[in-house]
Amino acid sequence: MHSRRGLQYLVAAAAAATSIALAGLAGAPAQASPETDALYNSAQRHFTDGDSVAGRAALHDLIGRDPTDAEALSLQAIWSHYAGDIPALNDAMGRLRTIDSAMAAGTDGVLHAVGAGIATLPNPLPALVGPQTGIVVFGFGLLPDGTPRPELVERLQAAWLQAIASPFSPIVVSGNNPSNGITEAQAMAGWLIHRGIPAERIHLENRAGSTVQNALFSADILHSLGARTAVAVTSPNHIRRAVADLYVAGIPVVGATTSLNQLVSQLPPPGKQAQYSIYLDATRTFQLSTSR
Repeated sequence: MHSRRGLQYLVAAAAAATSIALAGLAGAPAQASPETDALYNSAQRHFTDGDSVAGRAALHDLIGRDPTDAEALSLQAIWSHYAGDIPALNDAMGRLRTIDSAMAAGTDGVLHAVGAGIATLPNPLPALVGPQTGIVVFGFGLLPDGTPRPELVERLQAAWLQAIASPFSPIVVSGNNPSNGITEAQAMAGWLIHRGIPAERIHLENRAGSTVQNALFSADILHSLGARTAVAVTSPNHIRRAVADLYVAGIPVVGATTSLNQLVSQLPPPGKQAQYSIYLDATRTFQLSTSR
């Protein structure tokens, strides 16, 4: 199993931020074996394929064989939360707190992040924030010539408004997926600079190929800049995943600025099926092993 980076969760509760600092999560099963690894891998494949029932069943079998597998217990808690199975959630978290308190704290942080993401409302109005709050613009695939597609232009228009409203906030443009030798981040930076945003405000995150990586790599940049919170900027149908992933990556979100397109249709709370990708992304951002 690979090592995972330290995570820091600052989760809003009762109008106050609660800080959870995590470093060097261990989480390795004490009795790892080919059989338990196969069950773990089967569970993760089921979750990836959208079958949480089969995934939880495989984890149940695994935990029966090795009740000290911290990663399996964390996954079981998260997906039991998704299923609304409170007894299974409480059982998994109770075991996890005894076995690995840091992993348990991190799992609690994931559940808070998911809740924050689901509760987020798309908002075309920029948030008013200061220099310790960064602006994270999530990328979108470019046209073959390396210029932004219409959906990315809409995100950039929202990012421009946010940048004007918060002139002292650093801006992170995140995305790799190059077209014509140009990354999403490069294309986004060029668009913003061409419209008057100072280049020194803009920090390119050129590695990410997914929302999970957008969040993890942008969080690294924001931490290096001394930013403690962020405004997420993306499309209305993407904002809840983006918010949850940034929370799990250790950056609480204090604003969710979106484009106008599809805004009305995305205002209602997401249904169970729509929530699935939020939970799945959160487990990936938490960096639980996808296979072992």
